[in-house]
Amino acid sequence: MSSYSRVNLMLAMGVLLAFALSLMAGKVWVGPSLWFSGDPRAFIIFDLRLPRALLGAGIGAASGLAGAVLQSYLRNPLADPGLLGVSTSAALGAVLAIFLGFSGTVWVVPLAGVAGGLLGMLILMLLVGRSTSVIVFILAGIILANISGALTALLISLAPTPFATSEIVNWLMGALTDRSLRDALIVLPMLAVGSALLFATARMLDALVLGEAVARTLGVNVARLQWLVVIGIGLAIGGSTAVTGVIGFVGLVVPHLVRPLVGQQPSLGLLPSALAGAILLLTADALVRLVPGASELRLGVAMALVGGPFFLLLINRMRDTAV
Repeated sequence: MSSYSRVNLMLAMGVLLAFALSLMAGKVWVGPSLWFSGDPRAFIIFDLRLPRALLGAGIGAASGLAGAVLQSYLRNPLADPGLLGVSTSAALGAVLAIFLGFSGTVWVVPLAGVAGGLLGMLILMLLVGRSTSVIVFILAGIILANISGALTALLISLAPTPFATSEIVNWLMGALTDRSLRDALIVLPMLAVGSALLFATARMLDALVLGEAVARTLGVNVARLQWLVVIGIGLAIGGSTAVTGVIGFVGLVVPHLVRPLVGQQPSLGLLPSALAGAILLLTADALVRLVPGASELRLGVAMALVGGPFFLLLINRMRDTAV
C-alpha cells in the first residue's frame, strides 16, 4: 500500500471515529451500548445527533475540498472559500427570509439561503465575464462579499423587532444545533454535486501549477476550469451556509494540515482535504457541546477562534519566508 493510500485510510478511520464521537458527545453522554437498547436516551441519537453528524461530516468535507481547490486555483495559500462571496450571499438570502418573518416556516430559510448562494454564484459569473484572469476572479469575489455583507448588516439594522435581530445574529454565528434530517436532505445532494465538480478539476489544477500559459499548451481549458470552480464552490459552500449559517476557516486551515502528509501536488490533496475537513468539523462540533455552561458555544465562533490565530501564523510564516 502506498503512503498516499495509507494517509487516506487513516483519515477515513478518523472520520468514522469523529462521527461516533459526534453521536455520543453532549450534555448527556450516550454511549454505543445504549443506541439500540431501547433506552429512552437513544432518541437523542436518532432525532438530534444523527442529522447533526451527517451535516457536520458533509459540510466539513465540502469546505475542506473547496479550500484545497481554491488555494490551488488561485496559487494563494491564504485563499478561503469565503473569499468568493458565495457564503455571504447565501447568508443574505437566509437572513432576508428571517427578516420577512419566515423563520418558523418549514424549508423557507434554508431554501432562501440556497437561492441566495446560487444568485451570488450567478452574479460572480457575470462580474468575471469571459475573463480567465485570477486577479479579476478575486476582485469580483471581494466585491460580491462586501455588497452581500453590507446588505446583511442593513437588514439587521432594519429588523422589525429585537427578537428578529437576535434570531438573525444567532443564525449568522453558525451552528449545527437543532438541525433535522429534513435539513440534511436539502443540503447533502447539493454538497455531493458541488464536490463532484470540484474533484473534476484535479488534473487541470496539476497543470495549472506550471502556469496558465503552459496549462493551455497542455490542453487545459482555463475557462472551463473557472466555471467548475465557481459552480462547485457555489453549490458546496452556498448550500452549507444556507442550512448552518456562516462557519468559516475550515477551507483555510485544512489544506495546510494535509499538505505535509501528501505533498504539494494539488490533485493529491483533494481527497485528504475532504476527509480532514469532515474530521475537523465533527470534532469541533462535539467539543463545543462539552463546554460547560447553560448554552452551547456556537460552532462558527469556535472555528473563528481556531482559524484567526492560524491565519496570523500563516501570514507570519510567509513574511519570514519572503525575508
